[in-house]
Amino acid sequence: MQENKIAAICLAAGQGKRMQSKLQKQYLQLKEKPVLFYALNAMQNSSVQEIVLVVGEGEEEYCRKEIVEAYGFSKVKAIVPGGKERYHSVYHGLQALENCEYVLIHDGARPFLTQGILSRCIEGAMKYEACVAGMPVKDTIKLADEHQNIETTPDRSRVWMVQTPQAFRFSLIREAYERLAALEERGEKPSVTVTDDAMVVEYFLQKKVHLVEGSYKNIKITTPEDMKIAEAFFE
Repeated sequence: MQENKIAAICLAAGQGKRMQSKLQKQYLQLKEKPVLFYALNAMQNSSVQEIVLVVGEGEEEYCRKEIVEAYGFSKVKAIVPGGKERYHSVYHGLQALENCEYVLIHDGARPFLTQGILSRCIEGAMKYEACVAGMPVKDTIKLADEHQNIETTPDRSRVWMVQTPQAFRFSLIREAYERLAALEERGEKPSVTVTDDAMVVEYFLQKKVHLVEGSYKNIKITTPEDMKIAEAFFE
């Protein structure tokens, strides 16, 4: 194994139902290039050595020709179909990797990935084995009960918005996802709703995950309004 080999999984299998567009959000044009281009371009120009691109089932050939080959993303070593949920897609990406020490998992619909964010995530993974990019919230956050009444107000100084990349020692994240897959095979579900990779590590391995600085610009494009914000960032 190459010492400290760093791989990345770029997730582009989302259906993008909130975008109100026939074309998935990751393929929409942003400054004359697909949204997905920007995350892959940042990874291509970083110390990441290998990229696995996870796309919607049946979109593999389109992505190979129109994105990977069209823009010369030579570090993309595999294009694999995603699964029903985000965590299934991540697991498919992990299964396509071998002989790597660290892995970054990033949403292809986050086009404002920078070399600084990538570096901080890689350093965080090497130091803590598990880290995620995020930023402290600017607003006061309220937790509501089932009737939409305020239940509690957490201390704002301790509340972060979590982003991607989320970066891990490969053996650690692989084991956590294998435990999740084994649970599903038994017809069981975790007692929490899994919404990101850090949760899988926290839940199955009881491992603390470190927060590193992302960027307030590192938004995920989910709605038509997000596209307008992204265009404004480029201006």
